[in-house]
Amino acid sequence: MRILACGDVVGRSGREAIEKYLPDLKSRLAIDFTLVNVDNAAGGFGITREIAHSFFSAGADILTGGNHVFDQNGAIAFLETDKRILRPHNVSAITPGRGVGEVVISSGKKIVVIHLMGQREMPVSANDPFEAMNLLLSKYKLRRTADAIIIDFHAELTSEKNALGSFLDGSVSVVVGTHTHIPTADERILEHGTAFQTDIGMCGDYDSVIGMKKELVVEKFLKKHVKTKLASASGEATFCGLLVDLEDNGLAKAIKFLKIGGKLLPSVM
Repeated sequence: MRILACGDVVGRSGREAIEKYLPDLKSRLAIDFTLVNVDNAAGGFGITREIAHSFFSAGADILTGGNHVFDQNGAIAFLETDKRILRPHNVSAITPGRGVGEVVISSGKKIVVIHLMGQREMPVSANDPFEAMNLLLSKYKLRRTADAIIIDFHAELTSEKNALGSFLDGSVSVVVGTHTHIPTADERILEHGTAFQTDIGMCGDYDSVIGMKKELVVEKFLKKHVKTKLASASGEATFCGLLVDLEDNGLAKAIKFLKIGGKLLPSVM
C-alpha cells in the first residue's frame, strides 16, 4: 500500500499546487491513499467547504486541520457533517467535529487517520497527545482493526514531535509533523517500522515567511506597536509531501520526501 501525506496548504498558491500536482502523482505513482493538511488553505487561515471539495476533487481522501481549523465562518457546520475533515482529536470533548477518520480504500483495506495537536508553544490549548494515543491504541491495532494507522501531529516543538514518533514506533504506520511549514531533512523509518518525519513542510510559496507575505511579517516584527494584518504569499508554490510504502503488516518498507515546483530544490523522482 502506498500513502502520500501532503504538507500544510497555504493560501491560493498552495491550493493551486495541490490541484496541479496531486492528480498526476496519484496516477503516476499508484498512490492508494492521500492525506492533506489544510489548516491554512483559505488565505492562510482555516478552510471553507468549497476549498475542501476542491481538494477532494483533486484526489485527497482525508483533510486535517490544526489550530486554525475553525477560523472561517461556517467551518463548524461542515466539520460536524463531513467525516473526511478532521480537527485535532486531543481537544475538549465538546469541540465540534472529530479527530479520527476511517476510510476503506478500493482494495478493501481500512486506513485510520488520527489528528493530534501539540501542547507546547501552541496558540490553542490541547490535552496530552500521549495519553490520547494510549486510549486510541486500545481500539486501533495494526493487523487487527486497521491495515494502516496514520498520525498527523500538528505541533511546534521538534522535541515533542520526535518524542511522539518514538512513543508510537511499531504501533502505527506513519507519523508526520505539520504546523511549522518548514520541511525537516530527517525522513526515515524508525527502529520498529514506523515512517517518520518531524515536519513535512508546506504546499505554499517559499518566497515568504512560512507562507505569508514576507514584507508584512517583517513589519510585524519591526513595528510591534502596529497591528499588521497578514496575507498569504502568492508566488509559485512548492508541493511538499511524504510518500510511504507499507508492508502487509502496516509498517513502512520505503519512504521518500517529495518537493516539486516553486523555490525549493526539487527532489529526485
